[in-house]
Amino acid sequence: MLIVVLILLFRPKQAKKVFPNLNLFRPPLDLPSDCSSEFQEKLDMKIADTSGQDEVLAPRKSIKKPLLISATVIALALGISAVAPAISNWSSAEITVPADRLRLAKVTQGDFVRDLSVQGQVVASVSPKLYSPAQGVITFEVDAGDEVKKGQVLASIDSPELTNELEQEESVLQKLKMDLDRQKIQSRIQQLENQKTVDMAQVALTAADREKRRADKAYQSNSISQIDYEKAQDDLENAKLVHQHAVSDAKLDIESLAFEIQTSELLVERQALLVAELKRKVDELTLRSPVDGLVGNLAVQQKNQVAKHQAILSVVDLSQFELEVAIPESYADDLAIGMQAQITLNGETHPAKLVTISPEIENNQVTGRVRFADSIPSGLRQNQRLTTRILMENKTDVLMVQRGQFLESGNGRIAYVVSNGMAERRSIETGARSLSSVEILAGLNPGDTIIISGTDQFRGADLIQITN
Repeated sequence: MLIVVLILLFRPKQAKKVFPNLNLFRPPLDLPSDCSSEFQEKLDMKIADTSGQDEVLAPRKSIKKPLLISATVIALALGISAVAPAISNWSSAEITVPADRLRLAKVTQGDFVRDLSVQGQVVASVSPKLYSPAQGVITFEVDAGDEVKKGQVLASIDSPELTNELEQEESVLQKLKMDLDRQKIQSRIQQLENQKTVDMAQVALTAADREKRRADKAYQSNSISQIDYEKAQDDLENAKLVHQHAVSDAKLDIESLAFEIQTSELLVERQALLVAELKRKVDELTLRSPVDGLVGNLAVQQKNQVAKHQAILSVVDLSQFELEVAIPESYADDLAIGMQAQITLNGETHPAKLVTISPEIENNQVTGRVRFADSIPSGLRQNQRLTTRILMENKTDVLMVQRGQFLESGNGRIAYVVSNGMAERRSIETGARSLSSVEILAGLNPGDTIIISGTDQFRGADLIQITN
């Protein structure tokens, strides 16, 4: 079409030959419709020309036409050179995508903070629950929501069975103590009897020894016979044996009596421990607050019968609040106790730290506890949900880009770099990921612009044209 226009403008004669029927070169003569035949005849008549008066002049060369042609050619060359790259890109692009369907981000270099955002539930780190120590009738001294102090009476349980058992065991303990006292008295009596026997044996030994000395003198003076002398010797030996056995028997009786007394004392001690345990159980029938705080929900009604080990109520310590967070399983290996965290409450950020991590995985999640580093802010409520940011890693001078759907689409290995309205597919290598950014290890340079939206729509094309 461009060639046709040039021919019409600059070569009308040649255009006449090529297009003989084109009215552009033969202007029509418009005649009135009511033109008479006479007027037509006059038109047909030959009018005398003025050739005799005309003067033949040499034609003057015009420079406008070559300039116009040159300007046109230059304009066409410039237009073709400007359009050629676009035509080349359009011809080489495998797919065309509107720009409004893409999200772009620029590769930057700076400090990279690897973090994790999770939802946490406010729980009281100290929230003891009280249970019934025995079967009985409950009587509450407080209501749910009351503020209590440590040691304050919360409820009492009337348990006649446990009280009666305590009284019986106390009676048994009293009996054992009396038996022990009786045993001690009998022991002293037996010791006195043994001492008496030993003393009598000592007297008999002394008398036999005296008779032996008299017999020795009499035998030397031949005043007694040999038989009487030997009898005196036998009496002395017999007295010695009697005294020796009396002493041994007395010692053995002392050990036996001491053993019996010790056995009775152990029985008394055992019974005393049993009575002390029953007293403790009876004292536990009066439920007292273990901490300062608020009374939670009452599990039973006033004056109801309760069973042993049945839940009664709980006390919430308002001064010890923590956040229980559920962490995805994929981050479990990267977490460590003591990591810094940030808790957002009412638009304010409060410093905290990770204090516990569960060793078990439930429902693809790991349970952890986050504790406020400074004073606990006011206005917290039990089971309130807050956003917690756990800071896992901090790197400096890192190449990074805004996080987007392209990581999942290409598994973190493919990115489309945008330049001059075209997007080129490039292999990349990614590292650590945070909530807002991802670390780039290889494949991109600072200042590159890439597509961070999903790349599934490109169907793996190597070159994509972006239209406005």
